[in-house]
Amino acid sequence: MISEELFYTDQHEWARVEGAVATVGISDFAQDALGDVTFVELPNIGADLAKGDEACAIESAKAAASIYAPLTGKVTEVNAQLEDDPGLINSDPFGQGWIYKIELADPDQVAALMDATKYEEFLAGQGDH
Repeated sequence: MISEELFYTDQHEWARVEGAVATVGISDFAQDALGDVTFVELPNIGADLAKGDEACAIESAKAAASIYAPLTGKVTEVNAQLEDDPGLINSDPFGQGWIYKIELADPDQVAALMDATKYEEFLAGQGDH
């Protein structure tokens, strides 16, 4: 499942851009690869992140994974629901399983992310799908 209105990174993060704010999460492919998410270390509100910086971490039954900032900006909100129910990332990765919101420092960076079609091609090249 790939959501058409999102942009993707090669690390399997997604960004939903609305004006100068992007909501960030991980793709269905990433949550499936991780397995049952057991803990999410959320970023700090107010943290300045550069594109590619480690924003936070996720732990699952299989592994721990870093989540990277798909765009440069300041963290404005985190999904506190994940503290009590990290499994939302598995059950609804593009909806209630969002991780954080970032106010964009440079909206032009969005153009460097993959759209749904390019991300599907990227996944096909991974050999898994």
